[in-house]
Amino acid sequence: MTRTDHIDRHRNWIAALLVALGAPQALIGLWALVAPQNFYDDFGPGGGWVSALGAYDEHLVRDVGGLFVGLGVLMIIAAVRGRRSLTVTAVAVWLIFAVPHLIYHVLNLGPYTTADAIANAVSLGWTVLAPIIVLLLLRAPATERAAAAGADGMRIARAGDRGGGPSAR
Repeated sequence: MTRTDHIDRHRNWIAALLVALGAPQALIGLWALVAPQNFYDDFGPGGGWVSALGAYDEHLVRDVGGLFVGLGVLMIIAAVRGRRSLTVTAVAVWLIFAVPHLIYHVLNLGPYTTADAIANAVSLGWTVLAPIIVLLLLRAPATERAAAAGADGMRIARAGDRGGGPSAR
């Protein structure tokens, strides 16, 4: 791991957000994998969030469960490793899933009670907002990144040219 790939600033906050997204996702996915009919019938605070939207398909529920587990594990690995490149990749993959998922559900709140519709929109809104917060926390001013890598990418970080001409290098 290069020094510029290591997350230094806000590492604990970033890791906490990644785990807060990944752990529930993996657990929900495990539920769908192990007990797909139960997941279909009972998912959501009031139950029936999945069953309200269409017919049961065991294959589809198990596939989604596996996807959820994989995505959750990816987020947890990114949190533990603390690498900028892995974290950005994990968050990008997460958002590729979470944004269309949020849009679909926000446009299909009709079958839910008011409380379930609000809970659904808020919980899925969080799954888009939290990774955006991670990306914002990962941003470092260009001068910090350049200083960490060396201005020309070749020098040791923060070891400036002290003069003395070409022979002093």
